[in-house]
Amino acid sequence: MVEVPAAVMLAEEFAREVDFLSIGTNDLIQYTLAVDRSDPNVASLYRPGDPSILRMICMVINAASKHNIPVTVCGQMSSDPKFIPLLLGLGLRQISVTPLAIPELKEVIRNLSLDQAEEIAKHALQLEVARDVENYLRGELLKICPEIMV
Repeated sequence: MVEVPAAVMLAEEFAREVDFLSIGTNDLIQYTLAVDRSDPNVASLYRPGDPSILRMICMVINAASKHNIPVTVCGQMSSDPKFIPLLLGLGLRQISVTPLAIPELKEVIRNLSLDQAEEIAKHALQLEVARDVENYLRGELLKICPEIMV
């Protein structure tokens, strides 16, 4: 499980030794941004779209790819439809989600090509703040599956 920044920094070393990597986004986001998501005083600062989080996910995916091992993602980020095009575009092919999220996520995936997902990821990685990333992803989801954004 890659759930802390230190594990991301050593992902390539771990990838040489393990059969797979799994990114636990809830803890990774919390520990990277130093934000307790359950504390109402700072919970608004917990942002899955933060560029540092996106870069860390890329680092893990690249490490896994280099060593030909699968990488999965779990946590709230993987159950959020707006992040699915981004995650697919970054190279993820396996996600762990809550059962209730499956129908919406399947709808997004069915209406999205890998080329589109890669373009979305490429653009999102160029954005500098979480707010811009999340707004961009919402806009792209609206184009892909407008019925989900209702």
